[in-house]
Amino acid sequence: MPPLAKKAEAFSPTAPLAAKTGTGACPFRLAVINDEITQDFQKACQIVSRDFGLQWIELRSAWNKNMTELNAKELEDARKLLGEYKLQVTDIASPLFKTDWPGAPRSSQSENRDQFHADFDASAQDKLLDRCISLAKFFATDRIRCFDFWRLDDQRPYREAINAKLQQAAGRCAKDDIILLLENEMSCNTATGEEAAAVLKAIPHKNFMLNWDPGNAAALGSTPYPTGYQLLPKNRIGHCHCKDVVRKPDHKYDWAPVGGGIVDWVGQFQALQRDGFHNAISLETHWRGAGTPEASTRISMDGLRKTLTKAGISC
Repeated sequence: MPPLAKKAEAFSPTAPLAAKTGTGACPFRLAVINDEITQDFQKACQIVSRDFGLQWIELRSAWNKNMTELNAKELEDARKLLGEYKLQVTDIASPLFKTDWPGAPRSSQSENRDQFHADFDASAQDKLLDRCISLAKFFATDRIRCFDFWRLDDQRPYREAINAKLQQAAGRCAKDDIILLLENEMSCNTATGEEAAAVLKAIPHKNFMLNWDPGNAAALGSTPYPTGYQLLPKNRIGHCHCKDVVRKPDHKYDWAPVGGGIVDWVGQFQALQRDGFHNAISLETHWRGAGTPEASTRISMDGLRKTLTKAGISC
C-alpha cells in the first residue's frame, strides 16, 4: 500500500473534517456516492458540484479501482479534484468486513458481488481497516463505512464474536478520532432496523454508529420507516444512504428512483429532521432504469429533491 500517513498540513484546505463543518440551510449534508454516477472521478465531481450544486461526496471506487486500492498518484489526483470542485468527503465507503465470517458454515448469502472493485478475504481485514483509517485522514473525513460479514443462515452462534470484532475495530478507529459506521445490508448479518438496534445495544462504543439504509431493509421485506427506524437510538445514526425499492410478484425486489418505490422517504426525512439528524444523506442510486448510471442518478437525484420538498425540507 502507498504511504498515506500524512500530517494535517497535507489535508486539502477545502475539505475540513466533516464533523466540524456547517450544513447551511439544508439540515443534512446532501451527497452522492461518486461511482453511482461514473468511474470517471473528475466527471463525477463535476456533476455532484456543478450540476447538482452539492458540497459533499461519498467515496467508494474510482477509475475502476476501489478507493482502498488507488495508488499514491491516483489518490493525490483525486484529492486535487475534490479541491477543484470544492467537495468535502462524507466518509470512506469501504468494503470492510464484507466477507465470510471465518469458521462458520458458508451461507447461501455468501457471494461475490457488490464489491465495487474490491475483494478482501477475512485475513486481510485488519490491514484493510488500517488502510481505511489512512484514507479517512488523507481525505479529511472522520467516518468509515463497514459491514458485519456475509449473512449466515444462523448467526446466533457467531453473533457475540462478530460483535467483539466490530467493538475492536471501533476501538482502533477511536485512536484516530474516526467513527466506524455499520451499514445495514440485506446480504450481511445486520440487514434491518430491528437487527441494527440489537447490534448498537450490544456495542455501546461511542465511535460505533449506524449507516442507516432504509432501502436495504425494505429489500429484505422489512418496513424501515416507521417500524425499523423507531427502534434505533437516534443519536447513533451517523450516516444515511438513500435509494428506493419496488416489490415484485415473486417476492423479490428491484431498485427504483427515490420516491418511486415503497420506502416512505417523506416520513423518514421528516423524522430525521425532527430527531436532530445533521449528518450526511448520500444518494446510492443502484437503479439503472434510465440506461446508464449517470442518467439514472440524475433522475433519482431529481426524485430525492422532490421528496425533500414534499417533506417540507429545503436542500
